[in-house]
Amino acid sequence: MIFLTELHYHPPAALFAALAHADGLLLEAHEHYRKQTYRNRCLIRTAQGVQSLTVPVLDGNRAGKVSVSEIEIDYRQNWIHRHWRTLQTAYGNSPYFEYYADYLHDIYVQKPARLFDLNQQFLQLLLKCFRLPLPVRHTTEYYPEFPNNAYPGIQLLSQTILDRRDWLASKATPATAEPDTPAASALVRPYPQVFGPGFEPGLSVLDLLFSQGPAAGSFLL
Repeated sequence: MIFLTELHYHPPAALFAALAHADGLLLEAHEHYRKQTYRNRCLIRTAQGVQSLTVPVLDGNRAGKVSVSEIEIDYRQNWIHRHWRTLQTAYGNSPYFEYYADYLHDIYVQKPARLFDLNQQFLQLLLKCFRLPLPVRHTTEYYPEFPNNAYPGIQLLSQTILDRRDWLASKATPATAEPDTPAASALVRPYPQVFGPGFEPGLSVLDLLFSQGPAAGSFLL
């Protein structure tokens, strides 16, 4: 089975639970960019509760008419410093933050021009962290409803294409910003989080990695 999805910024752990059952990954590269989604934001848990981290993009007002692979990041805003400081504050005392910190920081400081490239670099790192050596391909054109038969560029793969675009969709406010599909949250077994009490579903996969490290995969159902 080939898993079709858009690229996210530090997506919820449920994505990797689903990818653990996939034979390949197909990234949507030709959709129009959509604001207020996991494409440029993620959710983490801090001492003040769930917080959203958003990557600013250029020409946000016209972004809906621009291909997602062409959306540029706005580095006029000092967002890298803010995101990194927030991650350090939230997870600096977690068991495995230091284990992954340098790998993440190296990607940030490269300052990829496009959001698609930034997200793809983080995705490749996260796939390695979860030991998921999936072949990754990009769509060659946009289909509102994706064809389930032979697709250009994937002729060698006869598996079904499972369309999961917008399967994980963030809400407008952090308080309710967990995946829209209830089944998504159920794919991650509760684990000890840095801030409690209780388990908060729908957080970025970084929350799971910083808490459980190499054992993180065992919490994916």
